[in-house]
Amino acid sequence: MVKWIVIGVVLLGLVVLALAVRPVLGRLPHLDRAMRRLQRRQEEAAGLQARAEELRERAEGLQERVEVLQQRIAVIQAKRDG
Repeated sequence: MVKWIVIGVVLLGLVVLALAVRPVLGRLPHLDRAMRRLQRRQEEAAGLQARAEELRERAEGLQERVEVLQQRIAVIQAKRDG
């Protein structure tokens, strides 16, 4: 008698587990697509970050050139006025 109760409880647990897992398994394709989209976005973000770093370095270089040119202009103007 106890043996049948144990078997019944185990079977009931397996049925409950199967019912709980079924919706999750049904969503796996959607989750996989979402994961792939997120990975693509992550790759795009990494590419944009690298491009932003390049642009920042270029802007710093241009800023240095502007400062040098301003100094040259100041020297030229000082020579004209002097």
